[in-house]
Amino acid sequence: MSFSFIHAADIHLDSPLKGLEKYEGAPVEEIRNATRVAFKNLVNLAIEKHVAFLVIAGDLYDGDWKDYYTGLFFISQMTRLQKAGINVYLIRGNHDAQSLITKELKLPDNVREFSVHQPETEVDEQWKVAVHGQGFVSRSVTDNLAKDYPERLDGYLNIGILHTSATGREGHENYAPCSIEELVSKRYDYWALGHVHLREVLHEHNPAIVFPGNIQGRHIRETGDKGCTIVHVKDGQIESFEHRSLDVLRWEICDVDASLSETMDDVMEEARLQLEQLQQTADGRLLAVRFHIIGASPAHQSLTVEKDHVINNLRSLALEIGNVWVEKVKIKTTRLIGIDHLQEQHTPVATILSFLESVKEDEDTLELLLDEFKDIQNALPYELKNGEDGFDFTESETIKARLKEVENLILHHIQTKAGV
Repeated sequence: MSFSFIHAADIHLDSPLKGLEKYEGAPVEEIRNATRVAFKNLVNLAIEKHVAFLVIAGDLYDGDWKDYYTGLFFISQMTRLQKAGINVYLIRGNHDAQSLITKELKLPDNVREFSVHQPETEVDEQWKVAVHGQGFVSRSVTDNLAKDYPERLDGYLNIGILHTSATGREGHENYAPCSIEELVSKRYDYWALGHVHLREVLHEHNPAIVFPGNIQGRHIRETGDKGCTIVHVKDGQIESFEHRSLDVLRWEICDVDASLSETMDDVMEEARLQLEQLQQTADGRLLAVRFHIIGASPAHQSLTVEKDHVINNLRSLALEIGNVWVEKVKIKTTRLIGIDHLQEQHTPVATILSFLESVKEDEDTLELLLDEFKDIQNALPYELKNGEDGFDFTESETIKARLKEVENLILHHIQTKAGV
């Protein structure tokens, strides 16, 4: 007997995407609806491929529902699967733990949610499958849940569903930790894991242990292709598994190497090449792109001083190419000539640069400057004081960063006057 099933996780349905309004020109509706459309794509794939069942390994929701429409949308999609004869096995994760969700709706008969108090086993005689799982009772579960999962049921394909950080993953809380050896020792055929948003195969065979990643990136820290894993079973064994894309909006970092760029036009041409390559892999999806302009470049001073000009040229390029939104531009270039070399030239400019460099190392002077900026700090509007690029004149590191900008400004104007 041959069949397939789908393993998905970390859907975060109706994730609120806080702070999106601060991005100028952001495609707000497309981003807000992205998790729903991606979930529809998941259900469409299950029906199209006539899969035996769907496994959801936690974080179906992104916290308590704002209203019942989130739950009703989920029910509507489960009803579609019910009509297609497809069962669904799901557990709760840290974002949709039992203690977080205050609103409830009766689930259709094809949906089986596992207990949050102890591991349970669901047997499907039609497909000769035994599914084992346990959800999160609260947001922070630091106990090793896997150790109490039952031994395999002989004569069945055994699947374990677990929301876990496994051995620990950067950027993810250490929830329900366990080792790969521990999972292997249960002698299951497949472990359907959730919690980690980056696709990762921890063990290829006997058993396959897989994080499918989330089905839709929600911000710039979740870049690249997002989707689910479709697993193929033959004669009671895992034959193969593969990734299937589901995302409708793709977040990407676009690295633009400006090391060979003499002018702004050169930088834009390199940006065009990199952006067109990203668009080719996006398969028609809307791209949300953060540009990183990097490298030791002759155009460094122009790029840093004329940042608004750079940003708007990149936005214009995105409009020209189409289906691209510029989320942010980070200029990370450096000078071709080091500051030490410039200081050794014994010119008036070198004297100014040496003074600025000495200020960075003088804590007393930095404290005096912070005191001078106190009134400005208090007067700044909230949006300028907060966020990744906010002005915080209560920290000396802010002054040091601004002094670097002053250096770039001086060198830019000298080069412009000299016709360099």
